[in-house]
Amino acid sequence: MSSIDQPLKPVAYKNETFLDSDDGRPLRILAEYLEPLHAFRREHICDTIVFFGSARLAADGPLGKYYVAARELARLVTIWSQNLVSPAHQYVVCTGGGGGIMEAANRGATDAGGKSIGLNIGLPHEQQPNPYITRDLTFQFHYFFMRKLWFAYMARALVVFPGGFGTLDELTEILTLTQTRKINRHIPVVLYGSDYWKEIINFDALVRHGMISPADLALFQFADEPAAALEILQKGIETETGGATPAIAQTARGRSDVRSYVDDA
Repeated sequence: MSSIDQPLKPVAYKNETFLDSDDGRPLRILAEYLEPLHAFRREHICDTIVFFGSARLAADGPLGKYYVAARELARLVTIWSQNLVSPAHQYVVCTGGGGGIMEAANRGATDAGGKSIGLNIGLPHEQQPNPYITRDLTFQFHYFFMRKLWFAYMARALVVFPGGFGTLDELTEILTLTQTRKINRHIPVVLYGSDYWKEIINFDALVRHGMISPADLALFQFADEPAAALEILQKGIETETGGATPAIAQTARGRSDVRSYVDDA
């Protein structure tokens, strides 16, 4: 067969063999940044309240009270957000998109008639997006680090329910970024379930051994009731921002507004 008779090779951006190759990896990484960015611009979403917690928790399980609490807190957050006067969707519930606590939070936002985000990750155990995420705000990630970027990028607050390795990883990542001021704003962090967290992490021991400073204990607060957690979130956000919407980091021009930052990204 002559070269004239051979089928045309697809253009590079439609060449799946190339896109799936090692050389195409930078494009796949970039796509996991640009696709969510496009969706958030389209939906006018600038601020999120992120819920972390175990995918293994069920409403009827031994720790079912945390599923119920996550659902109620997400409902309260969404109602609060809906009552704010803003051209954007403020304080949208954002989760990892899976089951357990993530499902409960997306479900609570749905209970209130609001939007919610699911940043799902492809795992060997086939984690599937839960059915309560807003359809146009459901994302599937391959790269953990890109998923983590989007958790932090627009987060105005963080609520961490009981969880395992993944939850601990996500919690300590945000605490580290805040401690080292890589996030250029205060993010209220609520550890929901004080008995659980004080058993799992001995924060006082970290101070005693000099691994963190006493001031680092102010990076988070504990809550055991949805209403108390909501109050911490409201006070923390209002005290820090005075109603403004800061970016995760300032641009070279010193912009501090997420709307400008997202538009310029």
